[in-house]
Amino acid sequence: MKRISVFLSIYTVLLFSALGQEQQNSTFQIDNEGYLKRRGANVMLAHDFYPESHQGGVGIIQNGIRVATNGDLRLETAPGQWQPVPKVGERTIYREDNRVSVEMAYPDDSKDRKGFNPILYPDLQMEYTVSIEPAGESFYIIVDLKEPLPAEWIGQVGMNIELFPGILFGKSYAIDSNSGIFTRQANGPGYYNAQKVYELKPMGEGKRLVIAPESTTQRLTIENEGEGDLLLVDGRAQHSNGWFIVRSLVPANATEEAIKWKVTPHVMENYRYEPVVQISQVGYHPNQPKIAVIERDEWDQRSIQAELVKIEADGTLRKVLSKEPADWGKFLRYHYQQFDFSAVKEEGMYQIRFGDYVTEPFQISAEVYDRHVWQPTLEYFLPVQMCHMLVQDRYKIWHGRCHLDDALMAPTNHNHFDGYIQGESTLTTFESGEHVPGLHVGAWHDAGDFDIRIESQAATIQGLSQIYELFQVEYDNTTIDQSTQTVHVLQPDGKSDMLQQIEHGALSIVGGYEALGRFYRGIIVPTLPQYRLLGDPVNHSDGIPFSVAKGDTTIPIGQKGAPDDRWVFTEKNKSRSLAAAAALATTHRALRGYNDELSNKCLKIAEEVWRKEQSDYHPQQVALAVALWKSTRKRAYKTYLISHAEAIAADFDQTGYLVGPILSDLSSKRLNRALRKAAKAYVVELEEMKRKNPYGIPYEPNIWGAGWGIQHFGMKLYFLHKSFPDLFSESYVMNSLNFILGVHPGVNTSSFASGVGARSLTQAYGINRGDFHYTPGGIGSGTALIRPDFPELLEWPFLWQQTEYVLGGGTTDYLLLVLAVNHLLKNSTTDN
Repeated sequence: MKRISVFLSIYTVLLFSALGQEQQNSTFQIDNEGYLKRRGANVMLAHDFYPESHQGGVGIIQNGIRVATNGDLRLETAPGQWQPVPKVGERTIYREDNRVSVEMAYPDDSKDRKGFNPILYPDLQMEYTVSIEPAGESFYIIVDLKEPLPAEWIGQVGMNIELFPGILFGKSYAIDSNSGIFTRQANGPGYYNAQKVYELKPMGEGKRLVIAPESTTQRLTIENEGEGDLLLVDGRAQHSNGWFIVRSLVPANATEEAIKWKVTPHVMENYRYEPVVQISQVGYHPNQPKIAVIERDEWDQRSIQAELVKIEADGTLRKVLSKEPADWGKFLRYHYQQFDFSAVKEEGMYQIRFGDYVTEPFQISAEVYDRHVWQPTLEYFLPVQMCHMLVQDRYKIWHGRCHLDDALMAPTNHNHFDGYIQGESTLTTFESGEHVPGLHVGAWHDAGDFDIRIESQAATIQGLSQIYELFQVEYDNTTIDQSTQTVHVLQPDGKSDMLQQIEHGALSIVGGYEALGRFYRGIIVPTLPQYRLLGDPVNHSDGIPFSVAKGDTTIPIGQKGAPDDRWVFTEKNKSRSLAAAAALATTHRALRGYNDELSNKCLKIAEEVWRKEQSDYHPQQVALAVALWKSTRKRAYKTYLISHAEAIAADFDQTGYLVGPILSDLSSKRLNRALRKAAKAYVVELEEMKRKNPYGIPYEPNIWGAGWGIQHFGMKLYFLHKSFPDLFSESYVMNSLNFILGVHPGVNTSSFASGVGARSLTQAYGINRGDFHYTPGGIGSGTALIRPDFPELLEWPFLWQQTEYVLGGGTTDYLLLVLAVNHLLKNSTTDN
């Protein structure tokens, strides 16, 4: 009897455990990470707070897709980037009440006319709490106000939640008895509201809204259980990057449960995130390690074989390898496996099959990186980004000769809306509003915008100069004529495109320094309407320099008759000044023999900055010392490096890759000993970080896409591998490139390099994002983290933290990475 009793007790425990697990699968519970979770749906509350880029407030992930975000009180029907957002307090989990809450308030004093992207807040003091509560297969969003709204704000403050448009176009909605279709573009009629702001007539009003009722994967129901109606609004009336918005106004005199929405995301029965196989969309060299990463649902316990098949010319598929992938473990919200097919070296086209998933075709070839991988960046992206030039591409004009009126000296004591700050002095002989000559040549537009930042200009010329010095890239497929300020894409002119691009960047930095007596901080349009412009930047201004003597200086910028010229900002910033000088010192070597006059100016300015910015130790001064020593072999620069051996070693992750390549030339036992000791410690650190994810590189996901950081890491590790080949493996460099080309987390396995590989970003945040298009060779910022644990790369051109093209290191690090991997593999004498 005792054994039967024990058996029944165990059975009872298992039965109730199974029932509890089933309940957790089908109903919302509060997860350990502090969000609501059920199988197939998650609800976050203020894990992210980046509302200007559609991350923040209440967010909903439904059947593996983030469908809604920014659930919060807002002061406008369709807020834009520079409109007020609330101050976010701590998230509190009340497990006994089954509730997650965050305290919010207007204004946020840290953003009110302060800092980067300052916001002008209205005179409104408001404190409130946003809560989410599980309710079986649904959940509640509840807003409690500390005090009723002031009378003048009734009808303006409302609860908003934004719906991702990219998955809704062509699908239907039903709101009470009315219905309609989500349109691809914003359509009228429209009107001006009480605040004289243009809005579109709501798409519908009612108590109950059903999004995509015909779709089993996207059906989402929102019911307003409080006072008033739900409004379904097209947020693209004023903002091209707007989403569809569900909104209900906060009623007069309301405090407790001022807003109460019941939300029901339809979840597929026994939903399972289907496996994703992440491979390089370009392919692999025969001697290269080849490891596909397989991302699976945490609920998925199936045993599945991975198959590598070769695509024969007659269309048959020949199975080359079949095995169960090695288990790696949990990372973020998924379970990972690795399929190692490094032993396969036969050249040809391949695919990997894993259950129902089939990858895009990829190549195994000794020439895999010889063409179509780095060239688009040099022959398309960099030419398109060139400022002050007419860029023609066969039948197409990318843009006209823009900003030929550059630039007016920026006003003092001014905090620009895009983060530029001019202090109480111009730091030059020019007065505010005075035209600064010599700035209408060279430079590249910042990738997502049209401004010119010294750090991106310097990083670009330095990176290109290093690449030219290392690999002697004489590739020519573009005509660049500085005398006529004209570019022709896909038309060779007998000159190295890389040298011509280096020259273009140097012309801007040198011209700015000679005119101002210092480096510019940046050059940017003065008004928001100009800044928000999509299309041809030639329309930013009339191209004619404004002369104070010809106009009325009392006319406010942006008004009729006022100058439309861009402003040039200056600053005192030691780090940026040293970095720009290091770039010029490196560029001096690249331009020698091609444009000697400009080359000599680069060196002269770099040495002048060295004298002006002398310091005991600074990481960027190390970079400048290395660049100047390589260019001049002057003893002073060598002495600086040796005398700061211990400081350089202590900062090895920032400086080791700079000094390592010249260690043997410096012939210093002290420096060599210090750096070698630091290198050994750094390897241990890297290996520890590498073990945290299945991608073979240190990767700490952030709110911003990881592309730039991974490329920069790969670039640094190439130089460290060259300097300490016994310590730093080639695998860091190759895995970094694979990450950019498709081996990265999330369902979207696109190459971050547009137009590169079988699948790539073809809707990107570049100058033509308004056309839902891309620039070949542009490198997107890449997969972002929707906190706390959801990797995302949306097919949508207006998310700068996921798809924005990155100039500077983001461009040149990619070029160097591809060329470096190709060089390593072609010069390898043994299999890796």
